[in-house]
Amino acid sequence: MTSLNTPARGAVTGSDNPSRPRAALPALCLTQITSWGIVYYAFPVLNPQITATTGWTTGATTAAFSLALVVSALAGIRVGRIIDHRGPRAVMTAGSVLAAVSLLVVAIAPNLPVFFAGWALAGLAMASTFYQPAFAALTRWWSPDHVRALTIVTLAGGLASTVFAPLTALMASHYSWRTTYLVLAAVLAAVTIPAHALALRAPWPTAEATPGRADTGSKAIVCSRPFWMLAAAFTLSAFAMYAVVIALVPLLLERGYTTSQAAWALGLGGAGQTLGRTLYAVLARHTTAAVRTTALIALGAITTAAFATAPGPYALLIAISVAAGMVRGNLTLLQATAITDRWGNTHYGRLSGILAAPATTAAALAPFAGAALAAPLGGYTHLFGLLAALSLIAAFIAPWTNLSTSHHTPDRQLTPN
Repeated sequence: MTSLNTPARGAVTGSDNPSRPRAALPALCLTQITSWGIVYYAFPVLNPQITATTGWTTGATTAAFSLALVVSALAGIRVGRIIDHRGPRAVMTAGSVLAAVSLLVVAIAPNLPVFFAGWALAGLAMASTFYQPAFAALTRWWSPDHVRALTIVTLAGGLASTVFAPLTALMASHYSWRTTYLVLAAVLAAVTIPAHALALRAPWPTAEATPGRADTGSKAIVCSRPFWMLAAAFTLSAFAMYAVVIALVPLLLERGYTTSQAAWALGLGGAGQTLGRTLYAVLARHTTAAVRTTALIALGAITTAAFATAPGPYALLIAISVAAGMVRGNLTLLQATAITDRWGNTHYGRLSGILAAPATTAAALAPFAGAALAAPLGGYTHLFGLLAALSLIAAFIAPWTNLSTSHHTPDRQLTPN
């Protein structure tokens, strides 16, 4: 292991800290855009065509997508442990290979069982390539200024839907969904496999203890009340947030908008994520962890309620989508920094994996549950009302995530210089 204060011999390094691999941050920016855009955001755009051409029900196809997220949640704990000890290169490179293979299986699936199998493989790829492993890498390499790196990579990742939702819709207007997925799989492999293999080669530094705080064991942290209150708040919020993302296209279709208009609304929400993340450093500078957790989740409830109560005009729905994206962007950084805000980065990979598991499972169930609940609730408008209520409950739980003796110090440490 290489100490965080020791130059990593043979590594391409950053200018302000010799242990930081300079190529890692731009590479992870590129791979997060590509991985999220293709593996996640292409599905809600292509799903109406998938169900129309195969005869499979929307409930069945969204259940397959939900399976991927469940697998990702379960695998994420193990992935976090591996990265804590060995670093991100092998995990994220293998995940990129698996992501391309999984989309090939989805594209050629002759029946639902094979379609489900393809998405199960995609779940393993998500656990190995999405934000959690990237956050673990940047938190260790860039500590104690990791919020700056996390903000940059999530600014880029927020563009995933902006780039790939309209692009996927354009391809689907000329080709079948199967051909579209085959092309996207090739793009994914060409971009992410070499980027992860070549840019993440720097030696993996040991975790440094956080100044002024004892190293609490990971088991004690996991068993503490703030940890589980945090997990509960994130779980309810994630369920609502991801149900909104997947249900936005059918909501707008239900209201008479075209698939292209719905895809642009979804995509511009991604632009809102990027805009919102530029404000997170200011928010972190002026609030405690519990206060900003409460405020951001409550704002998520407000934007979801706005979707439910505003049928149009289209420009207003675009504005709401951008605002909702801004909240989602900040919530992503909130979850990325939740562990270091409260307990430091010594066990970041494992703790963030455990914290993310119920939230990711909730996100996994959200597309299926949303599709299943829309009809009995009387349509997607009422579904969005229910999702707003769940976010409000999460906001009431959030104050219980406070650490009475140590939450102020991490907030200062997490503010970018």
